[in-house]
Amino acid sequence: MSCKFEFNVNNFNEVYEINKLAKQSNGSILLKIKNTVLLANIVIDADTVVEEDFLPLAVQYLEKSYSAGKIPGGFVKREQKPGEFEALTARVIDRSIRPLFPKGFKHPTQLIVMVLSVDPEVDLQIAALNAAAAAFYISDIPIKKSVCGVRVAKIDGDLVINPTLSELKASTLDMLVSGTKDEILMIEMKSISSKEANLELASEDLLIEPAIGDSISQSINELNEDDLVDTISFAQNAIKEATTLYEEYFEQALPEELLTIQLQNEKINNGIYAYIDELHSNDIKEAVNQMAKSERNSELKNIAKEISKTSEANSEGWELDEILKVVENYKRNIVRAMIINDNIRADGRGLKDVRPISIETNILPSVHGSTLFTRGETQALVVATLGGEMDAQTYDNLTNKGAQSEKFMVHYNFYPFCVGETKQLAPPSRRELGHGNLAKKALEPTIDFDYDGTIRLVSEILESNGSSSMATICGGSLALRSAGIETEKMVAGVAMGLVFEDDKYAILTDILGLEDHDGDMDFKVAGTKDGITALQMDIKLGGISLSTLKEALNQAKEAREHILSLMEDASEKIVINESILPSTTSFLINPSKIVEIIGQAGKTIKEIVDRFEVSVDLSRENGKVRVSGSDKVKVVAACEHIKTIANSSSSRDGGGRGGRDRDSNSFNFEDNYKSGEVHTGVVKRIVDFGAFIELPKGGEGLLHISKLSRDRVNNIRDVLSENQKVEVKILGLSRNRAELGLANS
Repeated sequence: MSCKFEFNVNNFNEVYEINKLAKQSNGSILLKIKNTVLLANIVIDADTVVEEDFLPLAVQYLEKSYSAGKIPGGFVKREQKPGEFEALTARVIDRSIRPLFPKGFKHPTQLIVMVLSVDPEVDLQIAALNAAAAAFYISDIPIKKSVCGVRVAKIDGDLVINPTLSELKASTLDMLVSGTKDEILMIEMKSISSKEANLELASEDLLIEPAIGDSISQSINELNEDDLVDTISFAQNAIKEATTLYEEYFEQALPEELLTIQLQNEKINNGIYAYIDELHSNDIKEAVNQMAKSERNSELKNIAKEISKTSEANSEGWELDEILKVVENYKRNIVRAMIINDNIRADGRGLKDVRPISIETNILPSVHGSTLFTRGETQALVVATLGGEMDAQTYDNLTNKGAQSEKFMVHYNFYPFCVGETKQLAPPSRRELGHGNLAKKALEPTIDFDYDGTIRLVSEILESNGSSSMATICGGSLALRSAGIETEKMVAGVAMGLVFEDDKYAILTDILGLEDHDGDMDFKVAGTKDGITALQMDIKLGGISLSTLKEALNQAKEAREHILSLMEDASEKIVINESILPSTTSFLINPSKIVEIIGQAGKTIKEIVDRFEVSVDLSRENGKVRVSGSDKVKVVAACEHIKTIANSSSSRDGGGRGGRDRDSNSFNFEDNYKSGEVHTGVVKRIVDFGAFIELPKGGEGLLHISKLSRDRVNNIRDVLSENQKVEVKILGLSRNRAELGLANS
């Protein structure tokens, strides 16, 4: 039955058309939000049952170039393999839908979401998740739970549900939450750093290099544990409102007959279980308690093989695969019972204990920065490489017209040998992309807002037994410091677990792979000493109370502070590879002189690059020049050469009154002005942190935003405008800089 529903909920006006298109699927949804149109389809192969022990659910999210009026770039003019955003969006959908399937569901199921038309202000991830959830709900698959996703932003201190993409740019928080009306299923969160004017900046700091951003302070905008729980509660209320509405109306569109699904629940052979309990209980306990991961797995297999060779196994017809399943089940029960009843874990730790940590920095002599971070049996080698603006990753997305650039990248590589396996190497999986993305979210707010180069972090996972993504974050924070990057604060991450049995529960700090596999929930928390910068949570069972979540977050905070103290100690001992690091210098010239630096058809800039063996990035907007190279002497020489070209062209242009050169790179303020003098100047340029005032004898001085009023000024354009005359007082001088204040303040 085809029908149409329209909802105005959570700042979205949604139009759902059910089974209008793709009618041969088990469920089809056409979702419209503004000019965004998505098609979601779900198909189940009810006649096939897979034998493998996993849920055979495949989720694809596909973006079509035509949806934004574009033709795919490159030699092949059609969509190729999904990009990173598509893979991460598919992962969000999968993690929100997968928990709904009951244990023993073994029928191949495919969910495909296609973007047919795009609105530049609509959040495609939330739209795709809601379209997929609706297709799942109205299908003839006999699982009827409505799922909804929302994004929460924090704009001017207020929480906003489902902001537009423009509004999200002004937010200090990005949190994606999905769930049903009764429970949260998945959370992803990151803090977003922001600039703030530093009102207490010392005047000498202004005189050093104000145009490079010394007068701007940076806020990482971490969330504390209480605020995080309140934000999740805010999202949960929005999800409950939407899912209640969906269920009320979608009920009218449900098929008359639902598929009959036979769940393939594994039956544990009680005879084998009793045999193990009587004769091999201590063997399994010893394997769990005393052995490393690889040794434990081998020993459990050996126990199963030993049982398969007994006369009991022969007479009862027990097969090795069946015995292995029972051994695994017995091991799981032992692990959970130890945790719940004895507060002891498989490796002997208490519930709150963090495994031993060792840190080595700059162990690779020819790289810019490196850290080997080892926590228990999890080991990550994280390498930092610095580059110029031209090294940034360029990419296209549907909601932006031009190409975008990514100047901070985190690439996570998980090799088969890190878990003692052999497997063919393949391109990065969704899991690898997701772990790299989580590390990027955690670390990015701590990098200087105005850092104008490119940074690539690569995490090579060499051993894995519990949360290699958190090891990537810890190692990544130290690798940045090892490469000479001055981050605002250190960031550490820890993986937490939860085990529930009846009315008891236990919260685990720094979980093992075994505890992740046999537990009921895991979540990863990363942050600084002052709060959380990134969170990822997946819930495997029927929800979690906010009070329990708050308790878990506070326990994670204790672990994070412990890890940070070790990282701070390691940071103080870092010996930077000065001879390896590229030398970088930034300075300003008159923006109108950029064309002189480039030269006819790029001839001048090419000669500079070839002669001095440097890379040069130029900004026509503000006249910023960034020169990078491996040889510091050549970088300095290239800078002087560029300044000479700019100053020479300024002299030829006359430079204003009496032919004086107005370019502050060559003008000597100390020869022409004295502190305390009052002059009438003209506002030439306005920037975020102040205005550059042209003075009557030549040169431009900086009137900082903090000097405009005794009250806080949020937008300097509310007070000043270009070409406005203003009386200013000389507050401080150096040869190349003048600090100004309003004469009447």
